[in-house]
Amino acid sequence: MSDELPDPDSSHYWEGISNSELRYQLCNSCKKSIFYPRSICPTCGGNDISWQVSSGLGEIYACSTIYRAPPKYKDKVPYIVALIDLNEGFRMMSEIIDFEGQVVSVGKRVQVTFRDDIDGKPTPYFTTID
Repeated sequence: MSDELPDPDSSHYWEGISNSELRYQLCNSCKKSIFYPRSICPTCGGNDISWQVSSGLGEIYACSTIYRAPPKYKDKVPYIVALIDLNEGFRMMSEIIDFEGQVVSVGKRVQVTFRDDIDGKPTPYFTTID
């Protein structure tokens, strides 16, 4: 884990992760969900932005199984990285975990779970749901 503090735009996000909350931003001007955290809405350019807590439910938009990984992650292969469309209208990338015996594919429903990553930093992962 890096000793650097999160930047001002992402500090609420990382605070939420530490509390097992998946936070995202909502533009109060155009009502669009925003992810990754930033200070200006990418849709309308507004800066009236509030923080919300996601249900953590969504579906896989795209996924890829990783068989060749950097040395730091070699003990994890194979693992699945996915783009997740959350119910609240934003998309994020994460790893799918605990999927043994299940088909992981586009359209599969998932839910967030929080675990420490390889560096011991709390991180959002996703598991499949039926």
